[in-house]
Amino acid sequence: MRKIILFDIDGTLLWGGPAKSAFVDAMNETYGMPGDVENVSFAGKTDPQIARELLHGAGMSHEEIVSGLEELFGRYLGYLEARLPENPVTVLPGVRELLDALAAYDDVGVGLLTGNVAGGARLKLISGGLWGRFDFGSYGSDHELRDELPSIAVARARNLWGEVVTADKAIVVGDTPRDIQCGKAGGTATMAVATGSFTVDELSVHDPDHVLADFSSTRAVVDLLLS
Repeated sequence: MRKIILFDIDGTLLWGGPAKSAFVDAMNETYGMPGDVENVSFAGKTDPQIARELLHGAGMSHEEIVSGLEELFGRYLGYLEARLPENPVTVLPGVRELLDALAAYDDVGVGLLTGNVAGGARLKLISGGLWGRFDFGSYGSDHELRDELPSIAVARARNLWGEVVTADKAIVVGDTPRDIQCGKAGGTATMAVATGSFTVDELSVHDPDHVLADFSSTRAVVDLLLS
C-alpha cells in the first residue's frame, strides 16, 4: 500500500447532530447525573474517556463508572439512532470530493480513527451518507486512550493488505491537538484541519506535518496526503 489515511469524524468529516444531547440523557438515566458537561471539553477524546472524566469529576468511584459503561453506551446509541433523522449531521465542505478522489487510488487505504464508539461512528456516518466509504477503523470502543488507536488501526489495515502496511505509511487526519498527539504517539504522519473548534494557529503550535484551513482544494489535499 502507498498510504493508509485515518480520518477523525467529528469536526473533520462531520458537524452537528444530536450526539451530545443523546450522551447527556444516557448519562442521566444510567448514573443519575451527567457531570459538568458545560465545562469539560469533549474535543479529541474518546467516548469512554469523556464519560469517565465527567463522572470522576462528580465524585463517582472507578468501580461505579465501569459497572455502568455498557448500559450507558447502549442507551446512548438508542437515543442517537432515534434522533438523527430529525437532527442529521452536516458533512463538512470538501469532504465528499476528497473521499471521491481518494477512492480512485487502488493502493490507498481509507479508514477511520475516532473517539466515537464504533456504533456511534456508524450511525453518524450513515446520517451523513458516508458509511461505506471506509475500509476499516479504530474506535473509542477499542481503547479509552486515543494514543492507542493508531496501532489498532494499522493492525487492522495489515489484516486487509498484509505486511506492507506499516505505521510510517499512515497519516492521521483530524481537527484537534489530540489527533496530532495520537498520530505522533503511533508513529504516523499527521494532518490537522481547522474545521472544528481549533484555528490554524492553535493547531500549528502542535507541529503537525500538514495543517489546513479546510478541505476546499481537493487536489492540493490529496497531494499532501499521498506525499
